[in-house]
Parts: sequence; C-alpha cells; structure tokens
Amino acid sequence: MSSADEQEYFVVKAKDNGVTVIGLTRGQDTKFHHTEKLDKGEVLIAQFTDHTSAVKIRGRATILTKHGVIEAGE
Repeated sequence: MSSADEQEYFVVKAKDNGVTVIGLTRGQDTKFHHTEKLDKGEVLIAQFTDHTSAVKIRGRATILTKHGVIEAGE
C-alpha cells in the first residue's frame, strides 16, 4: 500500500452549479464508488488512491493536475 504522500492529487473547481465528480474503482470490474456535487466556485481537492483509479467529471469545471490545466464541459 502506498503512502498518501506518494499519491497524485488533483483539483476540481466548478464553473456552474451541479458539477458532479465521480470516483471509479480499481480492479477487474470498474465501479462507481464515490460521488460529489459541487456548486459554482466550490473546489474539491482529491487524490488517486489504492481504491480510486479514475475520476469522471460532469459539467463545466477547471481541473488542475501535475500534467496541466484541463477545462471540462466547454
């Protein structure tokens, strides 16, 4: 198991009300395991973990990662 210091963080900032951030599991069968709803201006700071391998974002948001900035929902 990896320590939290070694996991990759990302930031999601909602541009509209109702932006959905969905965490997807690792393993043979990918499943939804966590959902957050953000309103305009709200920020979520999260990380990939031993249980979370991917994140799906619905709505207009800015996503910041170590790889750069991504605009979703444009």
